[in-house]
Amino acid sequence: MWDPTTYLTYADERGRPFYDLVGRIATEKPRAVIDLGCGPGTLTATLTTRWPDATITGIDSSAEMIAQARTLDIPVTFWTGTVQDWQPGPDTDVVTCNATLQWVPGHEALLSRWAGELPSSAWLAFQVPGNFTAPSHQTLRVLAAETAWRDQLAGVLRHERPVLDPTGYAELLHAAGCSVDAWETTYLHVLPTTPDGDHPVLRWMEGTALRPVQAALTDADWAEFRAELGARLAGEYPVKDGQALFPFRRIFVVAQTS
Repeated sequence: MWDPTTYLTYADERGRPFYDLVGRIATEKPRAVIDLGCGPGTLTATLTTRWPDATITGIDSSAEMIAQARTLDIPVTFWTGTVQDWQPGPDTDVVTCNATLQWVPGHEALLSRWAGELPSSAWLAFQVPGNFTAPSHQTLRVLAAETAWRDQLAGVLRHERPVLDPTGYAELLHAAGCSVDAWETTYLHVLPTTPDGDHPVLRWMEGTALRPVQAALTDADWAEFRAELGARLAGEYPVKDGQALFPFRRIFVVAQTS
């Protein structure tokens, strides 16, 4: 379902939250570093510079993403697996998870489990989108609920609030015995129009939120759905001087075990 090329269309914009997240991890020489939901590995690669002596592993549920990651000439082990099945090792000192947990129902229980299984003074750092009430996602849900698409897309979209707010995550991990730094940031992405004429927010969503929708529809239906969504997004995010402004809220948590 995941296409590394589409996902990397806005690599700079998608990468910035990862750098902001990792920059708050205050450890110099971790033994093992795990990047859960590593995608095509381009951000995982930057961890080799931050922690050159660490054993670094990237894990993703998408075979396509892992195949792309394995083409990188970097000292990182990549393998296919789910965050639900992953368990920390006794030397796991850092866990990063960038824009992944929003896809995992019940991930709160995973966070509590990881906090209990990680060694003392280990770091758990994750970032999730907090834009599920934004016009982009509201427009998608409204269109998917219309008669033409309701049956085909029943159960495909995530519910409106698949993540907690910073306070919710802080309370959860405090209860698990961690010290917690939690915050939120709204990035204003300036997205240029694309040569093919697609609305830039539509192109952004094709790399993430629209992947399950495309997988559920035939090619012909996807083309129709995509065209209608693009037209509606143009009304929500007007293109001016060849670019659209796209506010994007993200939620960050950096926790350290006791």
